[in-house]
Amino acid sequence: MKKHLAWIFLFSFLALEGCKSSKKPATTPRDFAPRRAQREFRAVWIATVDNIDWPSRKTLTPEQQRDEFVRIIEAHKRTGINAVLVQIRPAADAFYAKSNEPWSEWLTGKQGKAPEPFYDPTAFMIEECHKRGIEFHAWLNLNRTVHKASKSIANDNIGRKHPEWVFDYDGYKLFNFGLPEVRDYITDVTLNIVKNYDVDGIHFDDYFYPYTVTGQTLKDEAAFKQYGTRFKSKDDWRRNNVDILVKQIADAINDEKSHVKFGLSPFGVWRNKKDDPTGSATQAGQTSYDNLYADTKKWMKEGWVDYMLPQIYFTTTFDKVPFKVLTDWWVQHTYGRHLYIGHGAYRVGTQDRDKAWANPSEIPNQIRYIRQSDKIQGSVFFSSKSLINNSLGHTDSLKEDLYSEIALPPTMPWKDKIPPRNVRNLTATDTPDGVDIRWQAPEPARDGETARYYVVYRSEENAVKTTNPHKILAVCYEAQTRAIDRTAVRGHRYHYTVTAFDRLHNESDPVSGNVIVRANLRAKK
Repeated sequence: MKKHLAWIFLFSFLALEGCKSSKKPATTPRDFAPRRAQREFRAVWIATVDNIDWPSRKTLTPEQQRDEFVRIIEAHKRTGINAVLVQIRPAADAFYAKSNEPWSEWLTGKQGKAPEPFYDPTAFMIEECHKRGIEFHAWLNLNRTVHKASKSIANDNIGRKHPEWVFDYDGYKLFNFGLPEVRDYITDVTLNIVKNYDVDGIHFDDYFYPYTVTGQTLKDEAAFKQYGTRFKSKDDWRRNNVDILVKQIADAINDEKSHVKFGLSPFGVWRNKKDDPTGSATQAGQTSYDNLYADTKKWMKEGWVDYMLPQIYFTTTFDKVPFKVLTDWWVQHTYGRHLYIGHGAYRVGTQDRDKAWANPSEIPNQIRYIRQSDKIQGSVFFSSKSLINNSLGHTDSLKEDLYSEIALPPTMPWKDKIPPRNVRNLTATDTPDGVDIRWQAPEPARDGETARYYVVYRSEENAVKTTNPHKILAVCYEAQTRAIDRTAVRGHRYHYTVTAFDRLHNESDPVSGNVIVRANLRAKK
């Protein structure tokens, strides 16, 4: 990617840990799309299965694992990412201590073996993410008890304890969703995470029933005979099994912790128009509805999920499934829920039938396209390693332009629309070290929730538009109630505004104060 040198910006850190400055020149290159407002979900998948992203090797010590994870999220934070979807259950195993399933082999090298010296990876990851204002979505795989890449299966793997719950398919051992006890088990596993960890979201990917493989058969005939007699076809019964599971999990999450988001990332094509007039004008060889038995459109329409994240891993010029065509179909089927687009960052720079992945502008152009719709709230990239490797400079395009300004995650008013109360006792004091901005935390809101973080805005006008990301001076996490503006210029009059945010990103009314910079000996002249 050709670098626009005038647009390479570095974040300057404020004096207090947890508060980051975001001041940048207020101009826009003529050939670039306008900046988006301050709300946008910007996330990346961090895959653990087969050590795709983290940990990079099974042989890493716990200390090395922790150091590596911090390096990963620091790199993503610099890119502008504000959420991660971390795979903590790749295959009826666990990257978390409070689990009845065995430790993952991709963490310690042997399924069932605990980290030595001991630590809880998920608790650690959540803490490190929240320190940096990054949402943590726990990503679980629903359908497999054993992955085909597995080299180690513990005796207490659920597939060994209950072989009647499992069938073999294409080298995997998969759960039989037709059994009520299987659906209850998966719901309990999910709910256990919600109860025991401060996750921001629960996330499932596209693996429900498996992708169709020629010569392979789903061995669920006995379950169909027992439970599927009222259905016209086995396909309808399988879809109903997945419907029940998704609804059951959604209800359980909401009953336990209503603030936890529930999202899914299906294969991008629900159905082709040739098979259903309400489907997309695509020619996909397999579809979510017909092959994976996942009626994703229904789940959005019924409001069972908070966000849908279709994997649209195709370019804008791909003939079978063009990116824009499929994106436009999803825009027509949001039903008031959030829609994020999954981008195939792992394909950038590869040589395959979809030739446009050799174009360094493909991913940036996809983001510019989806920003034209107010029904799309953001993007997620697969996967972490691909974003960090920066093939063809596509990550530079995010860091230096498209994500160069801070974005806060969008709100979900159906989950919570009560904002925090206003901050108290705001002061802005000119000092030799900079403008010292202090405030006190607000009283709890009407729903009892306290502020989770604060945003400091700065303007040279009296009124600050809190919807303008360019006016954001700092974002302060971890209960920090102080920021120091080291970029203020002597002799200028500044208007500072502070707002409080809750964990679902509702914003309080602004509280403001003014200061004329006179001392500020270290500031620019």
